[in-house]
Amino acid sequence: MSNANKTLRSQGWFGKQDRDGFMHRSWVKNQGYPDDLFDGRPVIGICNTWSELTPCNGHFRELAEFVKRGVYEAGGFPLEFPVMSLGETQLRPTAMLFRNLASMDVEESIRGNPIDGVVLLMGCDKTTPSLLMGAASCNLPTIGLSGGPMLNGKFRGKDVGSGTGVWMMSEMVRGGKMSMEEFVASESCMHRSKGSCMTMGTASTMASMVEALGMSLPENAAIPAVDSRRNRLAQLTGRRIVDMVKEDLTMSKILTREAFENAIRVNAAIGGSTNAVIHLLALAGRIGVPLTLDDWDRLGREMDCLVNLQPSGQYLMEDFYYAGGLPAVIREISGVLHANTVSANGKSIVENSANAPCYNREVIRPHAEPFKPDAGIAVLKGNLAPDGAVIKPSAATPALMTHTGRAVVFEDIDDYHARIDDPELDVDEHCVLVLKNCGPRGYPGMAEVGNMQLPPKVLQKGITDMVRISDARMSGTAYGTVVLHTSPEAAIGGPLALVRNGDMIELDVPGRRLHLHVSDAELARRREQWVAPEQPSRGWYHLYVKHVQQAHLGADLDFLVGSSGAAVPRESH
Repeated sequence: MSNANKTLRSQGWFGKQDRDGFMHRSWVKNQGYPDDLFDGRPVIGICNTWSELTPCNGHFRELAEFVKRGVYEAGGFPLEFPVMSLGETQLRPTAMLFRNLASMDVEESIRGNPIDGVVLLMGCDKTTPSLLMGAASCNLPTIGLSGGPMLNGKFRGKDVGSGTGVWMMSEMVRGGKMSMEEFVASESCMHRSKGSCMTMGTASTMASMVEALGMSLPENAAIPAVDSRRNRLAQLTGRRIVDMVKEDLTMSKILTREAFENAIRVNAAIGGSTNAVIHLLALAGRIGVPLTLDDWDRLGREMDCLVNLQPSGQYLMEDFYYAGGLPAVIREISGVLHANTVSANGKSIVENSANAPCYNREVIRPHAEPFKPDAGIAVLKGNLAPDGAVIKPSAATPALMTHTGRAVVFEDIDDYHARIDDPELDVDEHCVLVLKNCGPRGYPGMAEVGNMQLPPKVLQKGITDMVRISDARMSGTAYGTVVLHTSPEAAIGGPLALVRNGDMIELDVPGRRLHLHVSDAELARRREQWVAPEQPSRGWYHLYVKHVQQAHLGADLDFLVGSSGAAVPRESH
């Protein structure tokens, strides 16, 4: 592939010998750039999600400098630009509400500026899909660089995982098995270095998806943020994007149907987050690749989990990297992957991983001796989820994967918080907790509240898991027998809206079934009585609720589906 005879996109700004060319070059020169940087070399945009309000991405200023070093070495001209940063740990009501907004920021920033190729700096959960989605809508040569996970948390001689440890210890506090003083003391011990969650949560899952899709150089997923090899990868990424521009290796040439199928299988093998489902569906919609929930179930149904990482297992991302990282996993499952795809370095992910070593079989199991069998994300359907719902078997309790129980219903998250700790709540460990109105429109934004905390009266019995069902999402760091993304959601009148206390609900994960034992006639009667919740009337909330699609379609905005390309906008006069 070669782009040698193609005029660089940036030359539409910098290559003109007229008034407009003067203006474009002259204003950039006020930063001290010399004349020869405008002589037709590729201009590389470095899309940076650095923010002190996004702790996972707080080291990106430094990381960007290593990317620039690589770009200059390869003969390119790097120009860094900021976009909206989505900090999962700080942003309310939920970072997911703004994923599509950030993707619009990325798309228009790329399209409207003199950029030939793009490096995406991403780390925290929603920054990765939002940058990929926005860039896909422009379809320029693009490469991803994740910020890397934190070092392992250490508390009183034991490893503690970000997120996963929080859920576990907070339940211990609520169950009277840990003091609040001990809980607070663990805060700085859990998060003790720069980087994103070091469990196989959504951040690490999406970094793995970037590598599995072929959108990064090998080893992107697991190098710790503070390891010098992360900076080395950044420099190599800067070098590579210049060649990608010369080769015209655009995102659509990498993000093929086969690439998405590879990523789904890799997600199963690593025990990845359910959030990957909704993000990859949205990304596929942007690049024009047909992808459905049924594909997730079909491709992941018989895949085994090989990686023994929290929340599904024992170890953490630092251990994963030292054991061989994602290349070792890809090598193990290479027999079920498409080997004809192309990645950012011009080779397939199978070719990149052909000789990848594994140094610790406790962390990365052989394909023939998996950590957990049949662990791919399962898609459930039935009268409670006509368009589908998902569950992560590797993080669930095996004994609850087939279960029928009495519904204990919470109408929304406020109702849940008001009643869950009530000692008079009519609930036991055999019940099914049901949370409504937390989907894309209902929250709005589809917050990570699906892994509902259990009632204290159940925790005090020593019970640590119950079946929980909602139209919400769950943090990738969480665990439990939790059914998520129930579609259509309650806020638009989906069947979940009609569930009442005392209804019997059947969960059959092996049979891929989610059934509400209520007659069609009774459901019809309840539907006549149902009243839609009030919707936001102004600002981004209003636009989002008016146009957001349902979870089984990726929760993108309907008017953003499909690639618009990178046509140079009309000049201002």
